[in-house]
Amino acid sequence: MIDDLRAIAIFAKVAEAGSFSAAGRALQLSTSVVSHHVKALETRHSVSLFHRSTRALSLTGEGKNLLDSARRMVEAAEEGLDAIADVSADPAGALRLTMPAFLTGSAQESAIWEFARRYPNVAVTLYSSDRQINLVAEGFDLAIRLGMMSDSALKSRKIGTFERCLVAAPSYLASIKRPVVPNDLAGCDFVLLEMLPDKFVLRRGSEEFTVQPEQSRVLVNSIGGARSAVLAGLGVQKLPISEISDDLAAGRLVRILPEWSVPTLNIYAVWPSSNHRSSLIKLLLDFLAGT
Repeated sequence: MIDDLRAIAIFAKVAEAGSFSAAGRALQLSTSVVSHHVKALETRHSVSLFHRSTRALSLTGEGKNLLDSARRMVEAAEEGLDAIADVSADPAGALRLTMPAFLTGSAQESAIWEFARRYPNVAVTLYSSDRQINLVAEGFDLAIRLGMMSDSALKSRKIGTFERCLVAAPSYLASIKRPVVPNDLAGCDFVLLEMLPDKFVLRRGSEEFTVQPEQSRVLVNSIGGARSAVLAGLGVQKLPISEISDDLAAGRLVRILPEWSVPTLNIYAVWPSSNHRSSLIKLLLDFLAGT
């Protein structure tokens, strides 16, 4: 029975992560150990839980039947561990975190370091990258992300906002007919950001105008890359004011349609719904919520 419980928990993680290797990274186990436990579970009960191929891993009928119960078992165990952790005055463990690179030096990063100082027995690993990471597959406990949360498998909590404005370099504006009304943006080149939708809204009082960029030849995967491309005179983009305030003050960038505003974008903390470090995540969220 004990062997089954461990194997069932590992099976649930494989189903969630989508592969044995991804589950191994999340559980900090080797792929061979993960595979061994699942195979032993299948052998003991004379079933196949996964359809295996070189390209994909999918649940069999028996696997689907077991998965709901496996998830409930893991969640119940996590609730019990949380109850123990909540009464501990000296939490310990490890957290792997990721956040956008442009938030380096932000209030959110400072909150993470304050958490690390407060709890010296918690090891913190922080990856700063504008690439959207698959938390489960890559073994991360929590991410800080921007915009709307679309992945229903992740829990989320709003922890802040940031302001943006539409800008371009003077050299680019000198090469085109400068936009006077939102419709004029149809003739502008846009520097596109891989992590955010191309379409956005401009607001002026009760008025709203939806912008769908029609021209672009530059696509980047980071806020820093977008700023660099816009500074180089390659087009228009809506950028965080915190990132470009010095550029605006120095005249390296100019606001476009300044009477129209770009809606504030939310900052979220997101984490997998089944995470065995949920008590530590709850502690960290209290720090992040104060930013």
